[in-house]
Order: sequence, then structure tokens, then C-alpha cells
Amino acid sequence: MLNPLRPQSGPIRFPWAVASALCVALGLAGQTASAAEVTVFTDRSVTLKSTDGANVVHLDAAQEIEASLAADLPADPHLAQAIVQGRLQQGGPQLQRDLASAWQGVADAWSLSISTVPAVVVDRRYVIYGEPDVARAVARIEAYRRAQP
Repeated sequence: MLNPLRPQSGPIRFPWAVASALCVALGLAGQTASAAEVTVFTDRSVTLKSTDGANVVHLDAAQEIEASLAADLPADPHLAQAIVQGRLQQGGPQLQRDLASAWQGVADAWSLSISTVPAVVVDRRYVIYGEPDVARAVARIEAYRRAQP
């Protein structure tokens, strides 16, 4: 049996109460640090300001990737298909990840019912539309959260 008051030989062992308190404290610290998840949904036509720490999702990224794959294709459909397949192979796994990520951003915006860009979303719950200054939008959301506990 483990006696927390008597020194043990070998590896350091914590009593269950101390270990549990440590886990709870670390969990609460992690919640505080991640309490403000900021995602900005936009497109390339909008110039954003103060995006530090925000996840920026360009909703037109998938269209841009697909347009680059389809650029300068011949009229012959078989030749065009071969060229596109070559471009996909040349892009490799990175191109596939970029395309998947771009479409995931569109799906995320749709699931949050984003209707206008830019949209600054905090914690997937609060949104400010039309504000290109991300820090200002986050400050407005934080002020609202303080006023409406």
C-alpha cells in the first residue's frame, strides 16, 4: 500500500487525491486557454486586419484550386482528362490535402449558417459579420459576453 507520508524508493508516486487535483487544474487551464477559438470566414476579395491567432478560412480557395487544375485545357475531352489527371498526380498528397481543407472550410461555414463575409466566429457560437478588423470583432463579442453572462 502506498503511504504518501513515507518516502518511496524508485519512481515518484503521487497520492490519488493529488493526481486528481493536478488533472483537474490542468484541464481547467486548458479550457481557459482555448476558450476563445476564433475562425474568420472570408474570401480573397476582403483584406483582413489583426488576424493573429485566428484560423482564416478562404471560402473561394476550392474554386481557385479547381480553376488552376482546369486552366488552359484543350477542347478534346480525353486529352483534357489526361492533363488534369497529370496535374493531380503532380500536386500529389499536398494538393489533395489543400483541396480537402478548402472544401472542409466551405462545409464548416455552411454548418454555422454563415451568410456574409467576412464573418468572425468565436467558439463556434458568436459571430460578427462585415468587420474586417478581427481584433475589433473579437472585442465586440467579448463585450457582449461580459454583458450577457
